[in-house]
This record gives sequence, C-alpha cells and structure tokens, in this order.
Amino acid sequence: MHFLQIATELIIGFIALFLLTKILGKATLSQVTAFDFISAIVLGEFVGNALYDKEVGIGSVLFAIVLWGVMIYIVEWCTQKFRATRGFLEGKPSIVIRNGHLDREQMKKEKLDLNMLQNLLRQKDIFSIREVAYAILETDGSISALKKNRYDQPTSDMLKLPDKPVCLPVTLIMDGEVDWENLERSGLNEAWLAKELKKNHIDQFQDVFYCEWKKGEGIYLEKK
Repeated sequence: MHFLQIATELIIGFIALFLLTKILGKATLSQVTAFDFISAIVLGEFVGNALYDKEVGIGSVLFAIVLWGVMIYIVEWCTQKFRATRGFLEGKPSIVIRNGHLDREQMKKEKLDLNMLQNLLRQKDIFSIREVAYAILETDGSISALKKNRYDQPTSDMLKLPDKPVCLPVTLIMDGEVDWENLERSGLNEAWLAKELKKNHIDQFQDVFYCEWKKGEGIYLEKK
C-alpha cells in the first residue's frame, strides 16, 4: 500500500506539472529566467512534499500547484500585455563587451567574472576575448557574441588557402594577478611580460584587468 500510494501521488504530480507546462507554453521553457528558476524549485518541492510528508495530502499539493500556476500565468500575461513590466519581471540583457572592450561595471552588476565570461564564450566557439566586438549577457544567462570583422571571415577552404596551425590564447593576467604557470608554459618570463606592458604604458601588473597572449598575434589586454 505504501508503494502504491507513492506511485499514485507521483503520477498525479507528474500529470499536474505536465499540464501546467503545456498551459504556460513553449516560450517559458525555451529560456529560464530567474523567476522561472524559482518556479521550478518551488514546483519540485510541492511534489516532493506529497511523496515524503505524510501530513501533506495530494489535494493540498494539487491546490498549491494550481495556485502557483495561476500566479505564473498572471506574470506571463503582464509581461506580454504591459511592456514596462518586462524589465522588472524578466530582466534585461546586458552588454558586457562593447566596441571590443570589457564593460567592468556591467560585469560587476551581473556578478560575472572573467572565468565565467570565457566559459560562456567558449560555448559559442570563441576562444579569445580579442575576437569579440560585442557580447550580450542574455536574461537566461547565455551569451550572444558578435565577432570583429577581421575574425569573422570566409574559411580557408572557401579561399583555397593552405592550412595554418591553430593556437589557443593563453591568459597571463586576470584581475591584476599574473598566472605564472601559464607564463612559464608559454615559454615566456616576467621580464618579457613587463616589457610588453611598458609598450602599453603600464608599469605594474596590478593595473591590468585582463591580459592574454596568442602566438602570432601577441598580447591583448584591458586596463583597470
């Protein structure tokens, strides 16, 4: 009887959540905003309570799911009907790279550090920040990037050019701290790095927000 009760509650909870997602529409599933993330946690907790808390009946859980679904529907209706509510309820995209330069203020506002930014760009097959003209942090946490013209070119096959070796960029300085291990692995040293920084009128490592080096292209850096 215990397993039968669990199976019954789980099936009913599954059907209720499935119907709720169908009612809310596919657009809600295509992007997970902060509000949607909270909704998923709360709805999962409702079903979990029905399974493991004997004092919570399936009727109470269904009522909570329906009420929560109504509130989500109202929010979605408001964002579709009243444009002014979209920024507050859904959030706004943020430009974190503008005209080829990192926007530190926006990065701080969105709690986005350099490691996270590099990770998001790599998911877009962009392995160097220097290649990006604009990067927009979307409301669902993903990145949309527009490459600079010289990096957004026809392929070698299209131009019938010989293949060239592909080199990954190496991060040398991040938030004013030198990655000595990366520097050594690249066959470089502190004297070389100091010389390169002086060429860009920088006297100390602490004044550099981000610096990377790529074979054949040299360094790319952003000052603090």
